[in-house]
Amino acid sequence: MSESFLTLRGVAKRFGATQALSGLDLEIRAGELFVVQGPTGAGKTTLLRTIAGLERADSGTITMGGRDLTTLSPAERDVALVFQNFSLYPDWSVRRNLEFPLRAPGRALDEATIGKRVAQAAAILRIEALLDRPARKLSGGEMQRVAIGRAIVREPRLYLMDEPLSNLDAKLREALRVELAVLVRRLGVPMLYVTHDQAEALSMADRIGVLIDGRLQQVGTPREVYSRPVSELVARQLGQPAINVFSAQRSGDRYLAGDGTPLCPAAPDAPSQASIGVRPEHLEISESLAELSGSAARVELVEQAGPHQVIVAHWAGQRVHVLIGRERQLGLGQRVHLRVAPDRAVLWKA
Repeated sequence: MSESFLTLRGVAKRFGATQALSGLDLEIRAGELFVVQGPTGAGKTTLLRTIAGLERADSGTITMGGRDLTTLSPAERDVALVFQNFSLYPDWSVRRNLEFPLRAPGRALDEATIGKRVAQAAAILRIEALLDRPARKLSGGEMQRVAIGRAIVREPRLYLMDEPLSNLDAKLREALRVELAVLVRRLGVPMLYVTHDQAEALSMADRIGVLIDGRLQQVGTPREVYSRPVSELVARQLGQPAINVFSAQRSGDRYLAGDGTPLCPAAPDAPSQASIGVRPEHLEISESLAELSGSAARVELVEQAGPHQVIVAHWAGQRVHVLIGRERQLGLGQRVHLRVAPDRAVLWKA
């Protein structure tokens, strides 16, 4: 496991009556792509701005590579922050936009070094042919590549990304998030990337931190956080369609839904009441008559979703989502029997 590179301890930030960050603890490892995922208003942008020095924490400490950043100015922190808006000078050429951070006061770089860094960034991002084009004539995807290029030329010790792909269309967003993930591995520089988009978080991250109301609710690999969320609140942040949640009562060695439908096994020491989470892909259509129990599910809607189908059905006293392959044909009003895939239910004490 890589050593810790960026460490936050007890970082808090308030704006008037709003507590944006609440005693936040976080560690980013060397070379890691760490994604902070959470809804609008969770404190994601405040977190980045505080690390960058654009906001001063009310309390807590921030260290990077063993150096205390807490009282340093933004320029002294050696981080590069990329915002969701492109922040380019529209009448400048791409080349001049890329050179801009290298010509800042105090940089004192010679022309050869500036030219080399711009050429390297342009090659990495495949924008060499755009260097002499005015920024106003670029597409959205090209603008975002240039914005990322302005961060790369600085050769910082840490990249901070504030939803940099959110203004792009879905297809371009998907392509660029793959490129960004590859870029981090290539550069070997850690990146803290914040997003509300669960697809970005799950596909890009080495580790994910789920941030809600200024608090990190859970940190882990994408698989860990998706498969074993520590709470219903975390579970609902990841997964499309959203996780199915049942209020359950233990009866002997089983948990039952409110209408008596069996859901999953219960250990002898399990709580008498619990919330049971089941991902849509973990609800299965039972083929064996021996397994049929409880109420049948009534199909209310069938949605085509590329290689899958999303079935909306009424089962166990509530509406549920079921993810199945395209090969199975189900019709509206059809009744089927469902079961929870073995060992796939997630339990939270009620």
